[in-house]
Amino acid sequence: MPNRKRHRRVTMPPLMEGFKPFGVPMRELEPVVLLYEEYEAIRLADYENLTQEEAAKKMNISRPTFTRLYDKARKNIAKSFVEGKAIFIQGGNYVTDDYWYRCYNCHETMITMKPVKSCRKCDSDNIIQLNSQTEDA
Repeated sequence: MPNRKRHRRVTMPPLMEGFKPFGVPMRELEPVVLLYEEYEAIRLADYENLTQEEAAKKMNISRPTFTRLYDKARKNIAKSFVEGKAIFIQGGNYVTDDYWYRCYNCHETMITMKPVKSCRKCDSDNIIQLNSQTEDA
């Protein structure tokens, strides 16, 4: 019998929406999508230098699931580099403890404990919520 499906916890939104190769207009690029939980796996393992076991605990998933996520993320990033594709960081199956927003006017990324309607930096209401699910700790 398979294990129950756990919510994949993501604690930090990316500061940007993605990356693209220098000198190539975006309209000419094919994107590779990196899911938020794949981004989190790369951030925890490579940026924070956690072991896969520690990172899996932080994400509330099993170590084998973490390994699959991490491998998929690395393959997507490698494909983007080798084939000269853009990387879009979006979507996925994850939960967060707070609310994430990005302002389209000043590009500020905000993490808040409750929903907001305007940017704290420029007071614009031209913001978008990055995460759709939150879960109380």
